[in-house]
Amino acid sequence: MYKTTAPSASFNKCAPRSTAPTVVLFSPSKEYIEQEELDVELLPPEQVKLEITDRAAEQLMKIAERQQNSEAALRIAVESGGCHGYQYKMALATSRSPDDYHFSHPSIKPSNILVDAVSLSLLNGSTIDFSTELIGSSFRVAHNPQAKGSGCGCGVSWELKE
Repeated sequence: MYKTTAPSASFNKCAPRSTAPTVVLFSPSKEYIEQEELDVELLPPEQVKLEITDRAAEQLMKIAERQQNSEAALRIAVESGGCHGYQYKMALATSRSPDDYHFSHPSIKPSNILVDAVSLSLLNGSTIDFSTELIGSSFRVAHNPQAKGSGCGCGVSWELKE
């Protein structure tokens, strides 16, 4: 599992941006969400957005190459907890679930990110970056428009805007 960190003494303060929008390769179906009785309203496809920086995409590509698996992905979830009410959970995954959104960088491939439908409602519009710092390297949510302020110092816990 990759830990998330706050943007403290980072060598890469400015996250490189993609020149094209992130690609949504898969969205959960309304029928599946209803069948599973998940308490989430699916966003219209044109409103689904998760930006993957070039740096994060390059790291995801390296992971897929090391694992010799083009389906290797970073799974990002939001859970209740932490000192501000919500926290990010990140782990490597090898397969997509039916309730996942599957994102990819527009030109650096493979660069797979999976986000479940419930978590996407709390992550939509976020930027995913990979940061190299003195204490280590990690994937992180660099910007979340749903978050109030910058959260706690660890960069994992955050409070939802009202």
